[in-house]
Amino acid sequence: MSEPWSMAVLFVVGGLAASLNAVAGGGSLIAFPAQIALGASALQANATCSAALWLGGLASALGYYSQLHKTRHYLTWLAIPSAIGSLIGAWLLSITSERLFHQVVPALVLLATLLLALQPWLRPSGPRRIPLFAVIALQFLICVYGGYFGAAMGILMLALMGLFIDGDLHQLNALKMWLAMIVNIIATVAFVWQGLVQIGPMLAIAAGALSGGYLAARMAQRVAPGRVRIVVVFLGFLLSLWFAYRAWF
Repeated sequence: MSEPWSMAVLFVVGGLAASLNAVAGGGSLIAFPAQIALGASALQANATCSAALWLGGLASALGYYSQLHKTRHYLTWLAIPSAIGSLIGAWLLSITSERLFHQVVPALVLLATLLLALQPWLRPSGPRRIPLFAVIALQFLICVYGGYFGAAMGILMLALMGLFIDGDLHQLNALKMWLAMIVNIIATVAFVWQGLVQIGPMLAIAAGALSGGYLAARMAQRVAPGRVRIVVVFLGFLLSLWFAYRAWF
């Protein structure tokens, strides 16, 4: 998967994935199967995707920095469980056999697709207080999932934040972006250390993701997120069926 044409394809895929993440979410549902179609194993594709797409989220996190003032203190409570959860998720992926991962991928893709489809109903609509220990425990579990697979992790984080933070969507997104950065950086280091990341494809996707992150700011103002979400959800359901067929037949 190191031919120039495949690197060009992955560059475009990275840009598209980062743009989808900025507009409606679901970028991993594009980048993950694209790598498999180009010959990567499911484990390599998952690790490479995580290692590449966080760079696209870096621009978004910096862009939301001015909105972090109201929710910044929650980073103190949630950074450590996020980091530990990510590390455990990455470790679980490293001990998962290729065959087993192929069998669980359809369920993971279907879960991410359902979360993306339900995103409008999972958005926080007001403060509903839950105990801090429950918040920390739930954030830990979300980050275990994020370190293991990661697609739609941000949707889960945003839904959780709506249960204990009194803030608007931009302020919650700011906190979510920085916590997701922690998860993805730690997972990336673990995946590189374990030799699961394909460096060439990662760089191609990352370069495209950085470009897509820049262009997504304009796209988000011109494209209706709901329409993009419908297309990605439809694709996600098709992919879950395709992965199930590959794993079981």
